[in-house]
Amino acid sequence: MIPRLKFAHLPTPIEAMPRLSEILGGPRLLVKRDDQTGLAFGGNKTRKLEFLVAEAQSQGAQTLITAGAAQSNHCRQTAAAAARFGFKCILVLSGDAPEQVSGNLLLDHLFGAEIIWTEKSQREAMLQQTFDQALGQGHKPYLVPYGGSNPVGALGYAFAMQELIQQMKDLRGLACPGWQARGDLGGLDWIVFASSSGGTQAGLVLGARLFGFGGKVLGISVDEPREVLQERVAKLATETSARSGERIAFSPEDVQVNADYCAAGYGVLTEGEREAVTLFARTEGLLLDPVYTGRAAAGMIDLIKKGFFKKDETVLFWHTGGTTALFAEKYQDALK
Repeated sequence: MIPRLKFAHLPTPIEAMPRLSEILGGPRLLVKRDDQTGLAFGGNKTRKLEFLVAEAQSQGAQTLITAGAAQSNHCRQTAAAAARFGFKCILVLSGDAPEQVSGNLLLDHLFGAEIIWTEKSQREAMLQQTFDQALGQGHKPYLVPYGGSNPVGALGYAFAMQELIQQMKDLRGLACPGWQARGDLGGLDWIVFASSSGGTQAGLVLGARLFGFGGKVLGISVDEPREVLQERVAKLATETSARSGERIAFSPEDVQVNADYCAAGYGVLTEGEREAVTLFARTEGLLLDPVYTGRAAAGMIDLIKKGFFKKDETVLFWHTGGTTALFAEKYQDALK
């Protein structure tokens, strides 16, 4: 039995996006609402933390330690999970402490996390130093990996694929012009989502193999070159498979990544992200974040405009959350 704490609000809904699909001229668009997983405004890390926090508890840990950017969604959800289950939380964040806290950082403080600031180039060293210090002081630390992306955390998205498959079997129809969900997954051709640390994509790739998803799983890279992300996801999917049962060897060629939209750099808002955030808001009343889902949606929109997806195909956008970053001070003027 794999240790798991069930605190996410699951299954998350699947909704049609008929107005967005019409404006873009096809394909049929759905969205999987993992922004509604329930923990601290939700997001994809909640699924991973169900397994990671369970492992921390099984090891008798008292402190959760992790790292990320100043507006890290992962750190926000880790801090919330720590508060909920009685752990101390230490976050190692890259950058300088701002004069005014906002967005995810405001929530980190509200959840009672201790925050250590460091340069991005020194973040991994500082993370290890913080862990070693906590260990030496008897605080029984548990190191939550960057993005929750290790074989334990990735299990969350292997089982998320199983959830999706069952939902698609149960659907009888959606408010999407010209489309009715069939009794199997023949009606779903693509899954598109933001990919960075690799745990979400590794879990989905593994889950697709384990549970028989016949469509394609496409990660839009937020910050990594295609080859780097393919290798990372293949390695992690292979390691995660051993946790779930029989080891399955994945190769980089098994992993589909598009890295055409990350040249501006991590967290840099371009016209593509602005268009995507605005378009989702004004056609479907859906909120994306500027860094992850905004970039992935920008990529999906551009691919639709270029005819990458066939007009009669059905594409599911997996919303991985992060909308609290909309309220970060650095993005407020750009999104007005």
